[in-house]
Amino acid sequence: MDKIHYTYCPACKGTAIQPVLTVEDYTVSHETFAVWHCNSCTLRFTQDIPAASAIGKYYQSENYISHTNTSKGLVNRLYHIVRNYTLGSKKKLIRSVSSRNTGTLLDVGAGVGAFAAYMRQQGWQVTGLEPDAETRKRAQEQNRIALQDTADLFKLPAANFDVITMWHVLEHVHQLDEYLIQLKALLKPGGVLLIAVPNYTSHDAAHYQQYWAAYDVPRHLYHFSPASVRTLLQQQGLSLKNIKPMWFDSFYVSLLSEKYKTGKASIVKGFWRGFVSNLKAAGNKEKCSSLIYLITK
Repeated sequence: MDKIHYTYCPACKGTAIQPVLTVEDYTVSHETFAVWHCNSCTLRFTQDIPAASAIGKYYQSENYISHTNTSKGLVNRLYHIVRNYTLGSKKKLIRSVSSRNTGTLLDVGAGVGAFAAYMRQQGWQVTGLEPDAETRKRAQEQNRIALQDTADLFKLPAANFDVITMWHVLEHVHQLDEYLIQLKALLKPGGVLLIAVPNYTSHDAAHYQQYWAAYDVPRHLYHFSPASVRTLLQQQGLSLKNIKPMWFDSFYVSLLSEKYKTGKASIVKGFWRGFVSNLKAAGNKEKCSSLIYLITK
């Protein structure tokens, strides 16, 4: 299988990199992967990742919720309950940061299309992109929305979107620089790019270490810190306007992490660790388990 071995940081291109953790793929293969750290920009990344042409098999699991929309198991049922609430929260955030009630929206990595379909119902003109053909089929069946292949990202007209969203997607993208360059080109003047990614500098990440579910190797190619995101955006001429915490993510991630660490689900321990993580982030939102970066040209 083709693998990618980095001799420099994928974000800042610095060579001061070193291994910090060995993490198991708990979702699909149970293989182990090394996570490396950049001493310059603080990005972490999964080393020896499968190439884009070979990584598909690591997404083939009924437990991979963004592709299957499964509600099996306690954690996934809770995910669905929270998602119904967060759809409204995302809509309010988009209206606030874009100063628009409707407009053109591009959702990259749309999964089964729940968010894209919801925003279309709210009056937005939505284009949704999803790389997996089976997941696009589920989006049509479950949410009655036709998604395009993510390869179409580079075929879309420039300066066409008021808002572009990537909800926990950038960490999956092999073509990191190319994507950011294209996303910048697709934004209208005054448009807003929202990128949500896990934050390995959070308390729950520090507590669970190699069991932290948001490492999610090898599907998560990069593991971002606020500092590494700032570096990445600056290199592409993008401006970071604000950072918003995603408070629910710490609970979901901690529930999964507890299961990975102990071998059994514990709603009490998982929720407690999520609560403690949020409590510690209350005074510094950049320590939240997941963050939304609000970005303009």
